[in-house]
Amino acid sequence: MPDGLHLPIWAGRTAALLGIVLVAFTLRQAVAAISPILDAIRTDIPISNIGVGLLGTLPPILFATSGFVAPRIARGTGLDGGIVLALVLMTAGHLVRSFAPGVVVLLVGSVVAFAGTGIGNVLLPSIVRRYFPDRIALLTAVYSCIVGVSTAVPAALAAPLAEQVGWRFSLGIWSVTSVVALVPWLLVIARERRRRLADAVEPPRPARATRLWRSRAALSITAVFSTSTICTYAVFAWLPEILGDVAGSTPTEAGVLLAVTGLISVPGALVAPLLAERLRNVGGLIAVGIASFVLGYLGLLLAPEPLTLLWVLLIGSGSILFPASLVLINSRTRTPGGTVSLSGFAQGVAYALGALGPLLVGLLHDVTGGWTSPLLFLVAVALVATVPAITLARPAFVEDELDR
Repeated sequence: MPDGLHLPIWAGRTAALLGIVLVAFTLRQAVAAISPILDAIRTDIPISNIGVGLLGTLPPILFATSGFVAPRIARGTGLDGGIVLALVLMTAGHLVRSFAPGVVVLLVGSVVAFAGTGIGNVLLPSIVRRYFPDRIALLTAVYSCIVGVSTAVPAALAAPLAEQVGWRFSLGIWSVTSVVALVPWLLVIARERRRRLADAVEPPRPARATRLWRSRAALSITAVFSTSTICTYAVFAWLPEILGDVAGSTPTEAGVLLAVTGLISVPGALVAPLLAERLRNVGGLIAVGIASFVLGYLGLLLAPEPLTLLWVLLIGSGSILFPASLVLINSRTRTPGGTVSLSGFAQGVAYALGALGPLLVGLLHDVTGGWTSPLLFLVAVALVATVPAITLARPAFVEDELDR
């Protein structure tokens, strides 16, 4: 469909719309479903602290790897086929983990599930562009919020399910959502196949955009995405301990405050893509995310106890950089192939750096014995995004820069 054509959202695209929503709901389940029930798993499977560390490190590593692999998959199977493969891998991973007799199989199942999740992460922006070029910002906002829900629901249900029916059921039940998400995409593929046979045309394959490091827009979007990923993973890993040490929060209070960072990100996920599409200068939106991170970290550093909730709300608000990056991947590319390539490049680099964020924060804490250096490090990471906020202020398309 031409980008300029504005159709009702359901016009011939109901299956694709349902498919996007269901895929978004699967994209964090493999990550969020396991950590709340580690103690229950350990009663049957001895898992060392190293094994627990591996389980925590695998998601960003597999997401980064998928960032570079997913564009090749899309060129070989098409976008729809790539999404189907992602859902099959997630389904298989959930089931392998639920039947794991030992830690090795548990890790293998996690690798498979996270690989499927990573492929879905990369291809979903391109799927949105293909089926909803007239609703990119709206669909990006919707699926960003649903990704947040897909983090919260398994985290909330995992422990109660494990207590009632066992940890294996608690892990395996999420394979059902992946199978359900397959249904609309199988319908889409069947419909597209019938249409191609009737029209005697070959299925579309996204063309590859190469040498993305030569595009200033691509590098700028990657830098914003990387800032968001590093700060977010560091918060997930260390915020409860930081709050306990600098603000005197109890473990329960710290856990609630960590949940607050996730809840406050939902309005941002709804608003940021819509603003990014409408603002003439998207640099201002990026600057808001930077300022939120910086003020939140500095608040914990300089005046942690009286206004702890305010600083946590600001840190959570900084996560608007994530949905803003997703919509920029679409709005700063001209072709589906460019979107796939930029999505893979930006997410591959960002998740690789995101895996290092918690490690560096922990290392700085161990070396200095306090949280001043780690918090200043996170402030510096957030300020790095100031440069792309300036360069992205002017509209530029990746393909145009590569052609030049």
